[in-house]
This record gives sequence, C-alpha cells and structure tokens, in this order.
Amino acid sequence: MGLQELIETYGYLAILVITFIEGETIVILAGVAAHLGLLELQWVILSAIAGSFSGDQFWYYIGRHWGPKIIARRLSWQEGAQKVYKHLHRHQYWLILSFRFYYGFRNVTPFVVGSAHIPRLRFFTLNLIGAVVWAIIFAYVGYGLGEAASQLFIDDFKRYGLYLLGVLMLVGVAIWLVTLIRHRHLAIEHALKKARKAKTRRARS
Repeated sequence: MGLQELIETYGYLAILVITFIEGETIVILAGVAAHLGLLELQWVILSAIAGSFSGDQFWYYIGRHWGPKIIARRLSWQEGAQKVYKHLHRHQYWLILSFRFYYGFRNVTPFVVGSAHIPRLRFFTLNLIGAVVWAIIFAYVGYGLGEAASQLFIDDFKRYGLYLLGVLMLVGVAIWLVTLIRHRHLAIEHALKKARKAKTRRARS
C-alpha cells in the first residue's frame, strides 16, 4: 500500500488518534493532504477537534483524581506544572482557551487544571472552544502551505505533492523526537537542581 492509499484509508483515524495524544503537526500535514485532494478539509477539522478535545478532557479527569501524586513522580512535568499553576490563578479563562498554542504546555495544562479542581462545565466549554479554534487555524495553515507549494510547482504540484507531504512527515517525526529528548534532558536537569538545593539546605542545617 502506497502513501496515497494509506492517507486516504487511515488519514482521519490517524488525525483522531495523534491529536488525542499530541499537537498540531498532524493537523498541518492533513491540511496539506486536503489541498492535494486526498482528504476533505472539513473532516480534517472535525477529526482534529474530536481528538484534541477528547484527549484534553481525558487528561483533565486524570488530573482531577490523581494529579498531585502523578506530578510528584513525573520530573519532566514539575517545572511546567508550576508555571501552569501560576498562570491559572492569574488568567484562568485565557489559559484554558489558548494552552494548545503554547509550546511545552499542550499536555500538562489540562492535567494541572484538573488537579486544581477547576469546575467541570467551565473546562468543558472553554476546552471545546479552544479545540475548535485550534483545529481550524492549523488545518488552514496546512492547506495554505499546500496552496503556496502549488504556486511554486504549478502544473507539477500533483506530481510532487506526495513527495512534499512525505518530507513534511519526516520533519514532523524529527521535531517530535527532538522535543522528546529535550524534555527528558530538562527533567534530568530539574532533578539534579532539586538534589543540589536539598544537599545545600542539609549542609547549612
């Protein structure tokens, strides 16, 4: 099965699953695929809304029941969680509406919001609005990239479009891997920093 057949057969499912877990890269790629005629833009947007909204609702309820315990064990989340708590007290509505657009806040924010026991209906409403706006913006960003590429290649766009999409997919995977490694590195640094501070306090006492 070639790339085109894979996209046409599993494209919407992939959007739903990946946006449940991660961020906007898949939505941009799906927007490009929609410009190529492999997917329908409206279904790309709806799949992204469904995946993103349901994923963040899931993390909200996990955080609501077990948030503090899990944050205490996840070193990579502790620094981000502290920042979210700080912003949550100052700009609660805006944070819930816009956290998808901030690097490093995508996964931890709904979890922390749940652990802070923000009312269910409030999070549900703001999360849904945020998911709709986010999905529309990034789907059209991808569609716009496809349009820009078509202006460059003109008649050859259909011929080279799949290659462009394949390259973008590889770039997306590379970005995800770099981000994962960076988060792990930051978590180790954060743990070492806490250990040094604890050691200093013990030495002074």
